Amino acid sequence: MPTMELQEVELNNAEKGQMGSKSGGVFLTWNDLWVTVSTKKSGSKSILKGLTGYARPSELLAVMGPSGCGKSTLLDALAGRLDFSTRQSGDILINGHKQKLSYGTSAYVTQDETLLATLTVKEAVYYSAQLQLPDSMTKSEKKQIAEQTIKEMGLHDAMNTRIGGFGNKGISGGEKRRLSVCMEILTRPKLLFLDEPTSGLDSAASYYVMSGISRQREGRTIIASIHQPSAEVFNLFHSLCLLSSGRTVYFGPASAAIEFFTRNGFPCPHLQNPSDHFLKTINKDFDEDIEQGLAGGKPTEEVIDLLINSYKQSERYHEVQNQVAEICHQGGEMLEKRSHANFTTQSLVLTRRSSINMFRDPGYYWMRFATYIAIALSLGSIYYNVGSNYRSIEERGLMVAFVVSFMTFMTVGGFPSFVEDMKVFQRENLNGHYGCFSFVIGNTLSSMPYVLLISWVPGVIAYFLAGFQNGFGHFIYFALVLFTSMMVVESLMMNVAAIVPNFLMGIVTGAGIQGLQILSGGYFQLPSELPKAIWKYPLYYMSFHKYAYQGMFKNEFEGLKFTDDMFGNNHIMSGEEVLRDRWQAEMGHSKWVDLVILLGILILYRLVFFLIIKTKEKFVHARKASTSILSNRSTQIMAKSLPPSPLHGLTPSHDILTNNR
Repeated sequence: MPTMELQEVELNNAEKGQMGSKSGGVFLTWNDLWVTVSTKKSGSKSILKGLTGYARPSELLAVMGPSGCGKSTLLDALAGRLDFSTRQSGDILINGHKQKLSYGTSAYVTQDETLLATLTVKEAVYYSAQLQLPDSMTKSEKKQIAEQTIKEMGLHDAMNTRIGGFGNKGISGGEKRRLSVCMEILTRPKLLFLDEPTSGLDSAASYYVMSGISRQREGRTIIASIHQPSAEVFNLFHSLCLLSSGRTVYFGPASAAIEFFTRNGFPCPHLQNPSDHFLKTINKDFDEDIEQGLAGGKPTEEVIDLLINSYKQSERYHEVQNQVAEICHQGGEMLEKRSHANFTTQSLVLTRRSSINMFRDPGYYWMRFATYIAIALSLGSIYYNVGSNYRSIEERGLMVAFVVSFMTFMTVGGFPSFVEDMKVFQRENLNGHYGCFSFVIGNTLSSMPYVLLISWVPGVIAYFLAGFQNGFGHFIYFALVLFTSMMVVESLMMNVAAIVPNFLMGIVTGAGIQGLQILSGGYFQLPSELPKAIWKYPLYYMSFHKYAYQGMFKNEFEGLKFTDDMFGNNHIMSGEEVLRDRWQAEMGHSKWVDLVILLGILILYRLVFFLIIKTKEKFVHARKASTSILSNRSTQIMAKSLPPSPLHGLTPSHDILTNNR
């Protein structure tokens, strides 16, 4: 097994020099960073207020503070992940340059674990490696890097354990966090962001997660927001950025933070966790005074102001300003986007991964399959051998309507699984693992065999028990319409999942849309009786049920003869008469045209799904691009204010204040 250094050399060689110097790291600086959000009451609210700081290679920077202080907002701003509802000002520079974080240059691990619960740890990392690493690497090389990364994060013993989720026991919460990190560092990014990596974990699990992350710091710049670390975890930090209400209380070496608080009259009690002491001192969430004995029991707001002012007047503050200016002056390499697997490889890997997930998740298709079998047996029993008398006309119509309307309607049962798929896609797409079209192709191809199974097997049972038209061609058409209709509804629910990612609201929305299409489809109210406004034009022609009803009616009634024995006259009616007079079918085209239109609706729905997720992706990339447009003027001023001998003296405070104006 090659060492990590050897693997990184292999990865860099595969990139054909795109990453520049292997030894170069990422110096990230931010100067006078403000982030505001619009509000209804006051017009706007500042979340971050003039923050200045830096992160250096091979170091772990911890961003701490009470809830709502701006930790996650700072990470999102630095990573270019703020949404368009926020406004950002200030300078964020990478190695002294204005540049956006492209694929492979950085990784972001979110607080929530969005993982496919049915996969094992090894499968999850291996598929991620197949998607992210370039095609110039062989499968065995990708697998080798995946296994080595698993070992580095301490997940070797859990390699063959399924991730698990709701109702399914799997790996622990700490292992899920390490797995999330593992999947993001496969490309050996130089910059790693972690949002609350220890949230919801006990102290032991938190330590194992953070120690595993700390071991990955060599040559990598790591910034982690963390709420309340244990003393052992706190000792892993190199630098500390302590925030309160969007303002910097302290920035500097983590080991010097205790001295800073002590010097200002807030010593950390003996044997107390330093992070607990810091947060208790600056937490004003409960609007209570701090304990007696700390500066005479001053109100928390006054204590925070005292600490902030003390920090701004301290030597540490000027050192931070000087360090930021020095980094900007010295500059460094420009980070360039890495290549990953091509479209074909991504589509095949996503198809295979999605197929495994669908096969192992009973809620995706298997529960519906069992339900469809029961419904098909029930339909076949109720409408057993309908015959060809006058009454069979209504029975055939009722059965066709039930199959097209309600058997397809039950596809909403897979909506929770669609939502989970969308969460995984959004995380991986945001991190640049693969594109939107690859996901659409993979999802479509993987679902087709299962939809074919749950449509054809129940279709065989219901069709032949009811005694529908003899002939293999008639059954094939029946099964094709049922299959296509189910795929259309699946596509509809995927569109809903992309817009309304909430279980309850999504199911209600999808069911409502289908209900309108069923009502306007031409069965429950004949086409000539539908109100012209809205129901006939345009809903009747937009509903896929219209074409499914008419195609199945033509398939079932054309060529048959029915005996009208209701009044003893034994009048013979042809199937074509029934289609024209009873069902008001459009006889100007064949049933195959209806099937082609259904296929067209299916393609249209999938294209709409692609456009929805592609539009969201464009918005995200547009936001990243907008946050990379930084001020040249402030950079030049900072360079001018740099003293001749960096770090041998302090930058005058009035020069630094000029930088921020």
